[in-house]
Amino acid sequence: MGKITGFMEIDRADRGYRPVEERLKHYREFVEPLPEKDVKTQAARCMDCGIPYCHNGCPVNNQIPDWNDLVYQGQWDSAARNLHSTNNFPEVTGRVCPAPCEASCTLNIEDIPVTIKTIEYSIAERAFADNGNQWAPLPAERKTGKSVAVIGSGPAGLAAAQQLARVGHDVHVYEKNAHPGGLLRYGIPDFKLEKTVIERRVKQMEAEGVTFHCGVHVGKKVTVASLKKTYDAVLLTGGSEQPFDFFAKSPGRDLDGIHFAMDFLPQQNRRVSGEAIDKSTHQISAKDKHVIVIGGGDTGSDCIGTSFRQGAKSVTQLEIMPRPPEKENKDLSWPHWPLKLRVSSSQAEGASVEYSISTTGFSGEGGKISKLHYTRVDGKMQPVPGSEGTLDADLVLLAMGFSGPIENDVVKELDLPVVARGRFKGLEANERDYRVRGRDKIFVAGDMRRGQSLVVWAIREGRQAAASIDRYLMGRTDLPR
Repeated sequence: MGKITGFMEIDRADRGYRPVEERLKHYREFVEPLPEKDVKTQAARCMDCGIPYCHNGCPVNNQIPDWNDLVYQGQWDSAARNLHSTNNFPEVTGRVCPAPCEASCTLNIEDIPVTIKTIEYSIAERAFADNGNQWAPLPAERKTGKSVAVIGSGPAGLAAAQQLARVGHDVHVYEKNAHPGGLLRYGIPDFKLEKTVIERRVKQMEAEGVTFHCGVHVGKKVTVASLKKTYDAVLLTGGSEQPFDFFAKSPGRDLDGIHFAMDFLPQQNRRVSGEAIDKSTHQISAKDKHVIVIGGGDTGSDCIGTSFRQGAKSVTQLEIMPRPPEKENKDLSWPHWPLKLRVSSSQAEGASVEYSISTTGFSGEGGKISKLHYTRVDGKMQPVPGSEGTLDADLVLLAMGFSGPIENDVVKELDLPVVARGRFKGLEANERDYRVRGRDKIFVAGDMRRGQSLVVWAIREGRQAAASIDRYLMGRTDLPR
């Protein structure tokens, strides 16, 4: 907790954004940090809850009241140690996490939760600055003689690799792209997460003994079988990259100008970082185009913000679900994540958002799209007769989520069953040991196991899988779950 009466005396205050007209001119982060004195004041609002629901609201079970109190007391170094004890990359979650912890905060009953995400960000950035703008490596005191291959360098793979290296295992991370980071590097735009944030953690991990093998597509260039012969354990953290395509059989689906979000977003991230784009890649740009984004989640918002920065004429986002209520019913939702209207920073940059609308097809001339056809739907997702219409569309971006892992590389080589998890699919393994059934030495974690989810859930999965692998290799583990 912070100040015992702080929640009664201090109003909630959070980070702000740079003006829209300014931030649309670049791809840098535009969130304005709170001054240190204001962060300490906000930490003082953490109350003496009998049950701190924020612990369970946070997938990595951050000890939020503890480091809030430490920040309030000015003990920033202790706060950073506490925070890092449960979260390998708080500087990432402090930027891109939707903060389910704040939804679970007791003060959220009155819509004034503690600014947990901002405090987390501030602790991480203060720790980085206090150490000379670098992360101090924490190498193992002794080596175990055991080795682990991690396939995929997204948040789950990175978290697992760091945990395993710190207890003395020889860890090698294999990444099919040119640089580590996975979704963090190639999916999330720089205006939400600048890539230097990832690079400085990779530098720390390399100093801790982690070896990165980039540009190596396991299941294509290198077989899993060869890795099994070389390493004592293999962890699969390839993510959930197979996009949903609900319009595969819709009229006009084959027109030029209709693309998946993850064909669009990585291109711009590569341009920003100066990474070469393969000459065979079809270049996608929103410049001077009417852009339609289908899908109302974070990926859709990333497409909106990127399209505006590329110079789109207009951006319209379509969501088949009805418009959520502006305020949730606390008696029914708290302390869980509520269904309520949220306006993302990208939507606020000028997008038109349409709810209860379903795409029925596409049309155009000369093989290129020019119109999107739609119908309105009722509360049961059924078409409303007479509500049909069209929208100008020079570029349509499909951001409807991801069904499961890519199945033509590692999954195909190992002949692994991909099982349904609600709407999503993942590899068969439980949360107790993360071992792939019937496959010696093989473990799986992150979106590849649980299906599409949040960065913070991937970090949790990576940490827990690391503990299971350590126990498998050593017969015991001191790593936290």
